Amino acid sequence: MESDAGTRLEIKTIAIGCDHAGFPYKAAIVEMLLDRDIEVLDVGTHSLDSVDYPDFVHPVAHSLEANEADLGILICGSGNGVAMTANKHQDIRAAICWTPELAALARQHNDANVLALPARFVEQEVAVEITSAFLDASFEGGRHARRVNKIACC
Repeated sequence: MESDAGTRLEIKTIAIGCDHAGFPYKAAIVEMLLDRDIEVLDVGTHSLDSVDYPDFVHPVAHSLEANEADLGILICGSGNGVAMTANKHQDIRAAICWTPELAALARQHNDANVLALPARFVEQEVAVEITSAFLDASFEGGRHARRVNKIACC
């Protein structure tokens, strides 16, 4: 039987990772998270030096799989690379969002547990707003739960 109501996730810890393109945005997002009394698991990168984004995506995904974090945030130039990599993990639902409305819908309708931000396509202030919308939304359940349950391949 479908649930008519979603569940509100109590967000205590968020894992965050980025590549060099996302690095300038990470500090502003982390500051916002800390202002909300959310613990941050920062897996890097920690500079503008060129890096390979999967090296930071997999630790974020693993932290969710191990229940060390409630949600994840990933930042790269387009958002595509980090989202594709994260979505290789069975229980990860990463959504690329470039507006607050998309971020809210990703949580409400798709039960997204990882936000993928495209740093080269949104201003830093907007990225913080998108992150805030992602955190403030909750999964609605109901007909959306039925659809989300059909995502997994095995």
